[in-house]
Amino acid sequence: MIIFDSSTLILLAKVELLKEIARQLEVVIPREVERESTVKNTFDAKLIKKLIEDGKIRVAKVRGKKGKKKLTDDFNIGEGEVSALLLARDKDFPLATDDGPTIKACKILDVKFTTAIHFLIGTYEKGILSKDMALVKLEKLKKYGRYSSRIIDNAFRRIKGG
Repeated sequence: MIIFDSSTLILLAKVELLKEIARQLEVVIPREVERESTVKNTFDAKLIKKLIEDGKIRVAKVRGKKGKKKLTDDFNIGEGEVSALLLARDKDFPLATDDGPTIKACKILDVKFTTAIHFLIGTYEKGILSKDMALVKLEKLKKYGRYSSRIIDNAFRRIKGG
């Protein structure tokens, strides 16, 4: 099982990897992330909504919202990110996030995390994506994500094999 916040959920939908990830793993999102990621009339929002309707993404209620305001204030993160972080910490499951402040919070709070880039590389390394398709999706992540050139270059080298 893996908990997602809106940033990674939307990025994986935009690069058309979310359906494959939801096939491999049990994807869980808090209700706040559902609201944030399905509100627009875009391809990614429609895909996420469909995966929820089909039971491929499960929406969970966050219990123990105690500390929500403190997390928001301490790390300057939004409602969806805080809810996903609390759910991941409560369930002791990794958090899929591409949000910089949330990643810092994970490191401080000792919550395991992963990013859309990690999913892309993992899917390629498992042989689910060809090298060419992985590189196309990496270009899309570069376009939609807020990655440093170092992260993109490292992912490019891992996929290219050098």
